[in-house]
Amino acid sequence: MPALGCCVDAAVAPPAYANSPLGSLPAPPPLPLSFISGAPPPTPMSPTSASAGSVAADVDASHWSPSHSASLYKIDSWGAPYFAVNPSGNVSVRPYGHATLAHQEIDLLKIVKKVSDPKSVGGLGLQLPLIVRLPDVLRDRLESLQSAFEFAIQTQGYEARYQGVFPVKCNQDRFVVEDIVKFGSQFRFGLEAGSKPELLLAMSCLCKGSPEALLVCNGFKDAEYITLSLLARKLDLNAVIVLEQEEEVDLVIEISKKLNVRPVIGARAKLRTKHSGHFGSTSGEKGKFGLTTTQILRVVKKLEVAEMLDCFQLLHFHIGSQIPSTALLTDGVGEAAQIYCELVRLGANMQVIDIGGGLGIDYDGSKSADSDLSVAYTLEEYASAVVQAIRYVCDRKNVKHPVLCSESGRAIVSHHSILIFEAVSASVSRAAPVAMSPLGLQYLVEGLTEDARSDYTKMTTAALRGEFETCLFYADQLKQRCIEQFKDGTLGIEQLATVDGLCDFVAMEIGASDPVRTYHVNLSIFTSIPDYWAIGQLFPIVPIHHLDERPGVRGVLSDLTCDSDGKIDKFIGGGTSLPLHEMVGGGCGERGPYYLGMFLGGAYEEALGGVHNLFGGPSVVRVLQSDGPHSFAVTRAMPGPSCGDVLRVMQHEPELMFETLKHRAEEYCGQEHGSNGGDGDTDDYDHGMANNSALASSLAQYFHSMPYLVVPSSCSLTAINNGGGLYYCNGEDYDAVVDSSPNEDEQWSYCYA
Repeated sequence: MPALGCCVDAAVAPPAYANSPLGSLPAPPPLPLSFISGAPPPTPMSPTSASAGSVAADVDASHWSPSHSASLYKIDSWGAPYFAVNPSGNVSVRPYGHATLAHQEIDLLKIVKKVSDPKSVGGLGLQLPLIVRLPDVLRDRLESLQSAFEFAIQTQGYEARYQGVFPVKCNQDRFVVEDIVKFGSQFRFGLEAGSKPELLLAMSCLCKGSPEALLVCNGFKDAEYITLSLLARKLDLNAVIVLEQEEEVDLVIEISKKLNVRPVIGARAKLRTKHSGHFGSTSGEKGKFGLTTTQILRVVKKLEVAEMLDCFQLLHFHIGSQIPSTALLTDGVGEAAQIYCELVRLGANMQVIDIGGGLGIDYDGSKSADSDLSVAYTLEEYASAVVQAIRYVCDRKNVKHPVLCSESGRAIVSHHSILIFEAVSASVSRAAPVAMSPLGLQYLVEGLTEDARSDYTKMTTAALRGEFETCLFYADQLKQRCIEQFKDGTLGIEQLATVDGLCDFVAMEIGASDPVRTYHVNLSIFTSIPDYWAIGQLFPIVPIHHLDERPGVRGVLSDLTCDSDGKIDKFIGGGTSLPLHEMVGGGCGERGPYYLGMFLGGAYEEALGGVHNLFGGPSVVRVLQSDGPHSFAVTRAMPGPSCGDVLRVMQHEPELMFETLKHRAEEYCGQEHGSNGGDGDTDDYDHGMANNSALASSLAQYFHSMPYLVVPSSCSLTAINNGGGLYYCNGEDYDAVVDSSPNEDEQWSYCYA
């Protein structure tokens, strides 16, 4: 057996290392490079890895296809019907779901390239990370929800309509809310608000919506909130004040009389039905929100005394987000329907039953009721269960069927938004071993204690016998003894490095070393994926290209922040690492940038994200399907917040900060000029002023750049901010572009505001 090529760089060996006489040290026992018995060490993508890697392990690289990647990353499960892998190996978007034609599919990589390329070559010059918004997907989600309820109403003979509302807390972005109001106007689709600023934006947006659209006013309320809700009715908006606390009814009665406004009142009921998953923590009798049956009865009495019982028209409840099954849904809706019918019996002018949120989405594609990441029903099954449960109770009580309302947010906006970010480098937990001569090994053994030398001998003996577990045991024991020697000062750093390399080499040969790499991504998890850090919410994360190639390694994702929590090491499917492709030459090597996408994150993530480490939000683009040469058109694009923008959030004043630094630059440049022996003539003065101006200009530039890393120019990305400018073409311009079947140059013309 050949002796072990020990793992240490000769550059760190001591001077006497290479010149020691061969006979001066005892020859250590040889360690084999390959072992006598046992299976070869597993590769990083072997079936012994997480389950997601088994597909890659079973298929040879030369036979790999995009369909294998779709199966590996479960894209056909969680992504259907909006996301797929195209023949080029890139993730494509199907903006109209099942109705999307082949030529209407949008290549996600083409969007990223068009957005990130410099303006000099026809791009927008925006920096990543990037949020891609797809209003066509948003429209399809809304229409699919409406169609599901209309079909259930029709087939079951239900005698009232469905009209939903979007809870703006899921995504308060102006253009998202405006799109929902626009797309839903024909369906009387409304909005739900839970705070004063949300109510203001909902009122403003609904001025362009259907007059019958509901404006549901939820959340805890003070006199100002209630006054604003009543003013909305004066503006002919269909606002409903939903009571969350019993005392709110007293304020509603008092203020409505002062304003001479007849309110429409609802109440949120605390149901006994409880959702047992993570998202059901606010449900049940001890939930945070709502009124008990006793409190509801007292509200009825107060309204009756005030001669306002006819104002009580809506019953609201919420079982919890991500309702896992229709069985739980039916139970909760049936209980609420009983309360609704009892309120009718008590004389309330009931018109609407608002089932709240809870319509879940399948984050992991498992279609399971036993996971917070999935649901065991379709849109159609959800709507059918709701309609059937309410119709059954109302028919038994001989009560007119109420208008059905739901506050589905996650199910409407999650799919339409994709977060794109790039990996800038990859590292392994252990450096690759470097060969060392037998003489170097002798030098190492000479410096060990007697116990450590014994561990080394036992390690090599176990390796020769193929006793791998025993070999690893003594390798670890040897390492720990050497660490103690180093702490005591009796072992040099070169020898400690040698021992580290030796033990890593043994682990690698046996197959016990950790093959997982760390991919460093240009992102802040706290800012862009806060639910992962806060509640352990998992989202599908996949490479958006190279999917026609077999992924050769496994990796975890580490963000730019200084916190150890800024890492993603849990993925859908239960894996603790993700199959990824090799990064040749780094993130901008010969293969170019390596892009990853996080999907189904359109709800909550943007609203929850803060400015941890002063990283601002991503750049944002709005992309519509187009029949032009690229199959898409960017109708709005907003650069991400600059360093100055995020500093202002934390009460810093970038202008004052710059002035301070500018004065310091003037002082520094003057001292530098004097120390160089300048004689004070005009040329020296001008030279000093020029240096000062250049330094000040450089400092100013940093306030206007994004906080994220700027990748090298070879990646065709340019970091710009343009003072927070907005690139856009308005609706009329976009329609004109589509109607005129533009050539490529016309397709990418943008206005600037």
